[in-house]
Amino acid sequence: MPRGAIFNHETVALDGESFEQCEFRKCRLVYAGGPLPSFSECRFDGCEWKYEEAAARTLAYLRLVWELGGKASVQGLIKEVTSGGR
Repeated sequence: MPRGAIFNHETVALDGESFEQCEFRKCRLVYAGGPLPSFSECRFDGCEWKYEEAAARTLAYLRLVWELGGKASVQGLIKEVTSGGR
């Protein structure tokens, strides 16, 4: 578990990692759909969030559902995510 690390212009694999009091500066943050990462008191500056493998396939599936007329379902999911599940 990195604590207090500073990542500059790096590609950082997130799956299953825990980060505490870290700074990410202009990094590429990659999530591939494995165990969720955890972040505590971290800062992000100009980072690019990338989704690969299972995570990318999930996003492609949601895009397909949207295009096939499931817009309301996808919007409901986005609302749930952005409201913290409330």
